[in-house]
Amino acid sequence: MAIDKELYKRYKELKAQGVNITLAELKAGVVNTATSQNESPQQTTYYNSISPAERKEFVNEQSEFTNSREGFTRQTNSQSPYTGNVRPNGNQYQNYMTQFSQTAEYQTQPAQEFHGNVSPAETTPLPLTKFGLLGYPLGHSLSTYIHEAGFKSLGLDYTYELLETSPENLVERVKQLKYGGYAGFNVTIPLKLPITMFLDEIDDSADVVGAVNTVVINQDRTLKGYNTDVLGFRNAIPNDVILNGKTAGVLGTGGAARAAIAALTQMGIKSIKIFTRNIPNSMKLLNYLEEHYTDTEFNVYQIEHIRNLSDIDILVNCTPIGMQGRGADYTPVEEKELCTLPQGAIVYDVIYNPKRTILLKLAAKNGYRTINGLDMLVSQAVESEKIWTGRTPDFKDMKIAALENL
Repeated sequence: MAIDKELYKRYKELKAQGVNITLAELKAGVVNTATSQNESPQQTTYYNSISPAERKEFVNEQSEFTNSREGFTRQTNSQSPYTGNVRPNGNQYQNYMTQFSQTAEYQTQPAQEFHGNVSPAETTPLPLTKFGLLGYPLGHSLSTYIHEAGFKSLGLDYTYELLETSPENLVERVKQLKYGGYAGFNVTIPLKLPITMFLDEIDDSADVVGAVNTVVINQDRTLKGYNTDVLGFRNAIPNDVILNGKTAGVLGTGGAARAAIAALTQMGIKSIKIFTRNIPNSMKLLNYLEEHYTDTEFNVYQIEHIRNLSDIDILVNCTPIGMQGRGADYTPVEEKELCTLPQGAIVYDVIYNPKRTILLKLAAKNGYRTINGLDMLVSQAVESEKIWTGRTPDFKDMKIAALENL
């Protein structure tokens, strides 16, 4: 095979970077990253589309995931794997890892040619200014308006996008975010638990709750997860509401429910009744709660069998029932059962669109105090931006933006 100088030069560069490739493969535009013996054409296209430095990192990253063991045991930068309280389902984890090994092509920011008077090593990378929301579906979301108003209040020309992502497409989306110029993102239903499989580090705020809603993409493309829903939930409860020593009812067992439970225990709730569709699947959560919140009593009940709520001081809906586009004409608790709540009870629905769900309308009709999810949404967004920027955006500006677009 005739070898031209440019081809040979490229070959030496790649070999020096640890890329396993032959001259024949390089000339043909095919690569072997040494992490897979049978890479797909999509992987090859992706690999050839990025810079040499990114190629080496891609090889290392693929090796990390290839060497993963069952559960969350991925080695990160030669450090011990994360062993906290957020633990993904083993089967789901293996499915995601299989997808990751078949990563599709991603659009990446092209490397810029240097024309200045200093060496590239002396330059400082430009700050990344793109953020977004992952979830499915997202047609109802106000997050773009809220976050862009928050960035504007800080004088930052940052953007925020809705990145509708089904669980089946999460692997591809994570790669796009890591290599597509994003600095962070939020996560909502149904990805608050699955996203933990791709994180290199988890903050105590997320570790305690067992779910993640805010992620930072570091300059080395490692991911760190946080949870701002707990503060968001607490901040939405008026200051005159005293919950110390009282009983709460929580509908659902997902990420929002975990955040609500954590917040309620912080506010001194004595007992929490959890209502779910699947009691056996909730036993692991129950054991975890009893282990970590020893001052609170927990019990689990079938949500379809709700009959008497007479001992509940605050009822919290953390299910998507009643959400715009996801059963907006339904309520998780029928009026007959809702009216068994004692006088003075509070009904809190974490749903924010519509502002008044069927559940809240029925509660107000029967004289109960109500709280919707809008203040929680805005408060958790404020906390997310504080994590991303190190500064506190204007809550009022962000809430006005939400109301104008609701």
